[in-house]
Amino acid sequence: MADKLACNSDCCSHPTASSGRVAMDEVNLVTSSFFINDLDCNDCAAKLEKRIARLAGVHSAVVNFAAGKLTVEHTLDEAMIIQAVRQAGYKAEKDIQASKAAPRDGWRNNSRTQATIISGALFAVAVLVNWLGGNWAVVIGLYAATVIVGGYHPARAGYYAARAVSVDMNLLMTIAILGAAAIGEWSEGAAVAFLFSLGNTLQTYTMDKTRRSIRALMELAPPEAVVMRDGQEQRLPVDALTIGDTILVKPGERIAMDGVVLSGFSAVDQAPITGESLPVGKEAGNEVFAGTVNGHGALQIRVTKISADSTLAKIMHLVEEAQAQKAPSQLFVDVFARIYTPVVLLAAGVVMIGPWMIFGQPFAPWFYKGLVLLVISCPCALVISTPVSIVSAIGNASRQGVLIKGGAYLERMGSIQAVAFDKTGTLTYGHPVVTDAIPLNGMTVDNLLGLAAAVEKWSEHPLARAIIARVPAYPDKPAVNFQALVGRGVQAELDGEIVYVGNFHLFAGLGHVPERYEAGLVALEQQGKTVIFVGTDQIIFGMIAIADTVRENSADSVLALRRAGMKHVAMITGDNRRVAEAIGGQLAINAVYSDLLPEDKVAAVQKLRQYYGGIVMVGDGINDAPALAAADVGIAMGGAGTDVALETADLALMADDLGKLAYIVKLSRKTVAVIKQNIGFAITVKIVFVILTFAGLANLWLAVFADMGAALLVTFNGMRLMRRLS
Repeated sequence: MADKLACNSDCCSHPTASSGRVAMDEVNLVTSSFFINDLDCNDCAAKLEKRIARLAGVHSAVVNFAAGKLTVEHTLDEAMIIQAVRQAGYKAEKDIQASKAAPRDGWRNNSRTQATIISGALFAVAVLVNWLGGNWAVVIGLYAATVIVGGYHPARAGYYAARAVSVDMNLLMTIAILGAAAIGEWSEGAAVAFLFSLGNTLQTYTMDKTRRSIRALMELAPPEAVVMRDGQEQRLPVDALTIGDTILVKPGERIAMDGVVLSGFSAVDQAPITGESLPVGKEAGNEVFAGTVNGHGALQIRVTKISADSTLAKIMHLVEEAQAQKAPSQLFVDVFARIYTPVVLLAAGVVMIGPWMIFGQPFAPWFYKGLVLLVISCPCALVISTPVSIVSAIGNASRQGVLIKGGAYLERMGSIQAVAFDKTGTLTYGHPVVTDAIPLNGMTVDNLLGLAAAVEKWSEHPLARAIIARVPAYPDKPAVNFQALVGRGVQAELDGEIVYVGNFHLFAGLGHVPERYEAGLVALEQQGKTVIFVGTDQIIFGMIAIADTVRENSADSVLALRRAGMKHVAMITGDNRRVAEAIGGQLAINAVYSDLLPEDKVAAVQKLRQYYGGIVMVGDGINDAPALAAADVGIAMGGAGTDVALETADLALMADDLGKLAYIVKLSRKTVAVIKQNIGFAITVKIVFVILTFAGLANLWLAVFADMGAALLVTFNGMRLMRRLS
């Protein structure tokens, strides 16, 4: 193995479920999924998860904050889960109902938004009446109404949080509002109630916008399809279709199911699945995907997967899973927030009563300062800073035809400076084609290829198929008496004469002089091509060179990776050294590792990691699976329609487009930069306001304005990653 690994150049997770009662009978467990409306804080999502997990009859509960989705394993009635979610201050909908008819403007019509509008109007009237010198009792009544309307939802959620011995931002804000009212600061309490309600509404809108970019995938596949049953056309729901059904797709319609074209020709826009910018021609025998758009022609398609198993459904599932996985920066934030919040809460309590009890200071001013600290202690801006960035970046990548299966892999891509490519099917197309046809002794190119194809017509060898695919025309009379010559070639009879197609060893055995053709043979083989001779035992008609050709964008992709900061590019292949070095030379690869078995590829990946600290491996997702798993980030080619590629790798290039690699490196680095900006900004705001509080320069409404403003700013900053990079 050491010889094989010698470099031929000079350069050398699923979120943990919150468990409930484990002793319950798992045989009767049911798994239900719900979309959660108004879920705008990652910390609140974690507390909702714990609350649902503690219900009697719940085995486990997982809240995917990024997708706004709750998944529960349970034995109790689903209505009880929905009620528990409602008591926590949110609304739960079964995912099937929500995905099929989710209103685009649902955030506008929900009760929280309406409460914000009403409380804002009451607060404005109260301020105006107070400014005009109106009756103080009326002013207080208007402020109290603002508190009741704007603070109802957080108060209800805070009440249930307190019952569950949990502290969330709703409880903190409720205490601050009630505390302000208790010391007569009605205007401050009303301002907090309104601003907190407004901040939640705006944050719900922004988070809903990022979630819709993923949920919109569900709407790509039409809910119904025209299917042929008993010789009749019927329009049926896609859930009623089975494998083997024939569906009809008219021009301009979306394809409802994964399948294979039976008849018809059209150009299909596959951008939602593969990210390809141009439509792809489809004819009989070609694969098509649910959610893609048919072009100018009508197609008859045989269904190959039920709707739940379609490529589109798998993409949606993988993206949701990716959004749920926590990146290293998010884990840091979660740990920080767990320590930070109780410390600030304790500090707020000490500030409220410490100076009054110990030093005899006036109660009201210090109690007020403690309330300001309570508001500042809300960790929402901090805990949302990372997930909104990861969600936006993963959504961006999915629209470009790249599936990223977790924030950890997205972050890691930008820090790795070495990449290894498999050759066959990755840097090359993976199937041999005729590259050269050199006629000799008066033969023409067309006649040379025609003779070779006539003989190879009966062969199943990949090289034979390459010749047949290239031939313009066959000889008038077919070849007969075909015979395979193992390890050397084939022969067949044409017009009473035996024609041979094979390697030079075959023709040397027939008595042909090697030196006459050696120069041309060596020149072609040095380019990594396989050379086949065509002739009889008397004469050689010519040479045909066959090779696995390099993808059109492989060279540009390698160059783009270097420009993006990738310092070392290697090729790891099971092909022979001559062919590997020829391809490596064309693409300016730093190092070529050849003649490798799958276990040798793993060793090569480990060797590269020792040199460069981390390695990205790009392969076809099937025979390269061990190497993909061994790399820090494994990237599979051919994601669309390839189940193994979607399952084994950390990233999948849905359209086999290597040009997306440099894009992902840039996206990774920008994502990490945005996360650092968000974390730094959120922590700075907290520190500044703690200082301002003790300096007597901060008040309640300013504190809540800053807290919710910080949450919105980090959300908007993270959402910039949804845009395509320049």
